[in-house]
Amino acid sequence: MLTVTRLLPPNPDAPVVATLSLAAGDRTKSRHRFTADDGTPVYLNLPRGTVLRGGDLLGNDADVWVRVVAKPEPVVVVTAPSSFDLMRATYHLGNRHVSLELAPDRLTLEPDSVLEAMLSQLGGLTLTSATLPFEPETGAYQLSDRTHGHDHDHDHN
Repeated sequence: MLTVTRLLPPNPDAPVVATLSLAAGDRTKSRHRFTADDGTPVYLNLPRGTVLRGGDLLGNDADVWVRVVAKPEPVVVVTAPSSFDLMRATYHLGNRHVSLELAPDRLTLEPDSVLEAMLSQLGGLTLTSATLPFEPETGAYQLSDRTHGHDHDHDHN
C-alpha cells in the first residue's frame, strides 16, 4: 500500500505514479484508505482537517507523487438573470451552512430536494441537474493554507 503524508500544490509537470479520483466528500478525509484509478491502494495520512482540491499532489518521504482529481458527481447548478437573485440564493443557502461552489454566474451544490424546493420558491432562479467535478468553498479558516504561498523563515514586519 502506498502511504502519502504530504500535500503539495498542483504542478502539471510532477512525475506522478497514480491518480486518485475523489468526490468532494472524500476530499475532506485526511486519514483514509482509497484505491487509485489504476487499482493501487493508497492510504492518506495527512494532517487532520486537510481538504484536497482537484490537481493537488500527495506525496511521501520517498518523493512518490499521486495527483488528486476532482471526480464528477451529481450536482445542482443554480443560475439567475441577475447577480442580486444569485446573491439572495447564496444568502439563504449560507444560512443553512450548505457547501457551495461559487462562480460569478452560478452556484453549485449537492442535490437536496428540500434546498431545491426552497430555491424554486425564491423565484428567478434556474436549477439544472448535472454531473460535474464539485469544488466547494473550504471556509474562511482554511484559506490561509492555500493562499500563503511562501514559507515562514522570515519576519512579516
